[in-house]
Amino acid sequence: MDLVAACRAFVNVSEYGSFTVGAAAARTAQSVVSRRVAALEQRLGERLLERSARAVTLTPFGRDMLPLAQQLVRLADRLDHEAEAARHRPLRLAVPGVCPTGALAHLIARAHEQGILLDPRPAGPVERADLVMSRQVRAALLAVAPGDAAWTVPLGLAVSEDPGGGPLYLDVLRPGRADGVRRPRRVWLQPEDDVPHVRDRLVRLRDAVGLRPAQLAVARAVAVAVADVLSRGDALLCSRAQARELGLHWRPVGELGPGLARGYVLAVADDADADAARTGRECGEEIARCLGASQYPEESV
Repeated sequence: MDLVAACRAFVNVSEYGSFTVGAAAARTAQSVVSRRVAALEQRLGERLLERSARAVTLTPFGRDMLPLAQQLVRLADRLDHEAEAARHRPLRLAVPGVCPTGALAHLIARAHEQGILLDPRPAGPVERADLVMSRQVRAALLAVAPGDAAWTVPLGLAVSEDPGGGPLYLDVLRPGRADGVRRPRRVWLQPEDDVPHVRDRLVRLRDAVGLRPAQLAVARAVAVAVADVLSRGDALLCSRAQARELGLHWRPVGELGPGLARGYVLAVADDADADAARTGRECGEEIARCLGASQYPEESV
């Protein structure tokens, strides 16, 4: 006997005072409802309902059992609801704020093909780590040193005017005597690159080539930094892909070469979360595109 179905039939009949109306409300044949109530009475060992030609009423035993039957039906309905929600629970993924909208859209679409409802949440490096540790997201793309990374994103300098071939060297930004009190050109770091394995290398290089401390700064917002690149001749530290998106010219940092890079790994909040782990395997190419780690032609941008 299906105990939940039998209790549901009992509850419906008792609420409407009729097998006919109760069956109609449950969209079930009256004969089926009658059999289920009879089976429940047989299991419990007492009659639940008094049947007459005019109405159906609860027996004293039925009055005692009705609240429990109602509770069982509510719990069964809640279980069904929670199971449905769990099957469609989005996989919230903390991603870098520098991920382009179009690339994120391709990542979401690829995840959908794999049966994963992906919900990207842009956040900074520290916040992403906090979100996955506190399980506010199911997974996160964490910033790590390139040697520990699953995806690496080479970094260089983006400027407004085409600098010609070859890398850009930081020492060309060193202020000269002729500059006087004029504000020296700056290298802007994005919040995404305000991490030790990127920031500290640039700080050491800044000091080694004789730049002023203020010439290396973390931008409050990428748009503000790009505005200074366009109007003041500053440089923005970024990936080749991001420079392309912003319409700037990108070159490697001459003193540091290709070793200056962002690194990322996919961290999963719960090791038993198969979908979160599968995202990294099945959507790796799309994640690389979001991060700017895909291979791009070497032409100038």
